[in-house]
Parts: sequence; structure tokens; C-alpha cells
Amino acid sequence: MFGYVVRRLMSSVLVILLASFAVFAIFYLGPSSPAQPVCEGSGRACTPERLANIEKSMGLDKPVLEAYGTYMKGVVVGRDVVIGAAEYDCGAPCFGVSYGTRAQVTDELKERIVPTILIAIGGSLVFLTVGVGIGIAAAARRGTIGDRVMVSGSLLVSSVPYYLLCLLAWLYLTLKTDIFPTTGYFPLSDGDPFKTFTGLLLPCLVLGVASSPVYARYSRGQMVDTLGDDFIRTAKAKGLRGRTVLFKHALRAAIVPIVTIFGLDFGTLLAGTIFTEKIFDVQGIGVWGLDAIRPPQDLPILTVTVLIGAVFIVVSNLIVDLVYGVLDPRVRLG
Repeated sequence: MFGYVVRRLMSSVLVILLASFAVFAIFYLGPSSPAQPVCEGSGRACTPERLANIEKSMGLDKPVLEAYGTYMKGVVVGRDVVIGAAEYDCGAPCFGVSYGTRAQVTDELKERIVPTILIAIGGSLVFLTVGVGIGIAAAARRGTIGDRVMVSGSLLVSSVPYYLLCLLAWLYLTLKTDIFPTTGYFPLSDGDPFKTFTGLLLPCLVLGVASSPVYARYSRGQMVDTLGDDFIRTAKAKGLRGRTVLFKHALRAAIVPIVTIFGLDFGTLLAGTIFTEKIFDVQGIGVWGLDAIRPPQDLPILTVTVLIGAVFIVVSNLIVDLVYGVLDPRVRLG
């Protein structure tokens, strides 16, 4: 087990390093110069000579491997960042300085990551509870009217585009009916946790409801297969109660594949829920990255949002692999 954990940790670090280099190289070697937004945003004519001078001052004239080494060194120990004629002291971990706000990207990341994490956790709690609950109930009533109603209802919800579901929820539950009078992220530092909760409640509910049909169908299929296994028939033959067989034996065996897709989904949610944040006015990572794409592109922010997304997905998969043995004794890690 220990050797497996060490190998998985080492492979995860390697994947993160490769992903960080790929992201850095894409922007560094892109069709337009990374210094182009700085040159055009200075208020002066961006001539080729001036662009070349800015690239040299920012270290963009160096080979990509050398520039990447400087970037990663800044993540570990910090570095001085030059943007145009200004120089900034960027402390570790340094992911650069925003072209637009001239603030250290790490400082903005700390503010943006909290609402995204809260939405991801809240939404995942909803879709796991609702989706897996419906899947278990449908599997236990396989072939009945209740099963058909639950499966049909999940298909109906999944047929509605997510952005449309968010927009309708915001229009009818916030603007017209005032059921959720305020949406958005209100920092916990403001001293009002209840306002933080109510501001993110509707986004979490919409995200959870929209994602629950996938888990309902998947968990139903897994439970139906598991309920037909020999060990389930043996448990029933021993006279165990139906609820005990369903939750203690069948669910534990069927949950491993569900946890696999949950690990991927949760990592993706942590990387940013763009539609949710944009419609419900939550200033998270998704909106942050979306705003950075608009001209003039803020490449340090784009780089860190993509990199953070890759890190979240890799770490989520690592955690899922490590909990396999706990969830299902049949799985042996080694």
C-alpha cells in the first residue's frame, strides 16, 4: 500500500509538471506575442521595435525551457516581474502579475478560489444526495411505475441546457418571485456566514439538480447489476433486512465506479463553473478566466487558471484512487 501511494504521488507530480509546461508553452509559443497586450495597453503606438524591447525586458526573448525554468523558480522562491517599464516584487508562490490590475496573481487567486470551492462542494453534495438517492430508489423498484417515473424525470432534467436552467432559475427565483432575493458571493470575512450561505444557495441547488440525472442513471445501473450478484442473494438467503442488503452490501459494492466519475466531476468543478458564476454574479475562478480571455488578454491569469484546473483534476483522481480500498474490500491497492 505504501509503495502504491508513493508511486501515485510521484506520477501525479510528474503529470502536474508536464501540464504546467504544456500550458506555459502554449501561451509562450502562441501566434501572438505574450507581450502584445502590454505593448497595446500602454497608450502608445505598438511598433515592432517597441514590442521587441518589451519582450526583452520581460524575458520573453529567451528559449522556452529557460523561460519556463524562471517561471517555476518564481513559484518556489519568488521573482521580480517586469511589465513594460515597471518592475514588481512577486513573492512565492509567484504566478506572475496581472497585466490589467498590476496585482500579484496569487493574491487574486486566493480571493477567487474560495467561492468556486464553496460552489463545488455545495453542488456536489446536492447532486450526490439527489442523484445517488434517486438511483438507489429506482434500482430497488426496478420495472415498476416509480422506476419509470424517476428515470423519465432525470432524462427530462438532463435535456435542458445547463445555461438555460441557470438563467431561468435566476429570472424566476430571484428577480420575479424573490424566493432567493440575493445571489452572489459575500465573503466570510464580512462577518455574516448566513448571508454567504444564502447567496450561494441557489447556485449550488441549480448546479446540483442539473448534474444529478447523470448520477441517478449511473448509480441505478450499477445498483441493478450489483443486486443480481451472488453475494446479494446470499445475504438475502441469510434473512438480512432489505434495507441492510441495499445500503450495507449492494451500495458499498456499487459505489466505486460512482466515486470515479465524481472525482473527475469535482475536479472539473473546482477548475471553475463558468455559467454558474457568470449568471449568479459569483466572482470565482471561472469568471476570472473568462474575463482574462477578453482583449487585452491577461496571460498570467489565463495561465494560472488552466494550471490550477489541471492540478485539481489530478489531485481529485489521486484521492479517488486512494479511497478505493476503503470503499470496496475487493479492491487491493499495491
